[in-house]
Amino acid sequence: MHRRTILQSIAIVSLGCSLLPKLAISQQKSLKGQLVGTWAYVSSTANLPDGSPLWGTDPKGLMIFTEDGRFSWQIFRSDRPKFVSKNRMQGTPDEYATIVQGSLAYFGTYSVDEAEKTIITVVEGSTFPNSEGETLKRIITRLTDDTLVYENPSTTRGERIEAVWKRLR
Repeated sequence: MHRRTILQSIAIVSLGCSLLPKLAISQQKSLKGQLVGTWAYVSSTANLPDGSPLWGTDPKGLMIFTEDGRFSWQIFRSDRPKFVSKNRMQGTPDEYATIVQGSLAYFGTYSVDEAEKTIITVVEGSTFPNSEGETLKRIITRLTDDTLVYENPSTTRGERIEAVWKRLR
């Protein structure tokens, strides 16, 4: 009976020890480590002056964070018209205006403030040149394996919005 109890105890301790590294690793994963990957745009609270969604009803967006501190962010309205000329260098003034107002893309470097739960990006290139060289801050309000929700305290339009992204696998 005593030998059986010892063997059961050894089995329980062994099982616990085999699970411990997995639990410790998942608990130790940094905020930056949780962000690394590719995220698809889901929604935001950004609206046009008439109250309609800034990015239309079915926008397409992608955000990528790499392990080495690089990022890329882009979003496009799905209802952007195609150029009549079929040549991006020969658009009409209205076509160009619609494209610029219906899309935004930028890239650069990023860091994470673990204590404040913020993403800090430094924009190197953007379809909105005024953002180039800027340091932008996003406040993470929710982060799970599959969902990222952040607040942008000051968009290029001067408003505060929330954006929701889902992880692509």
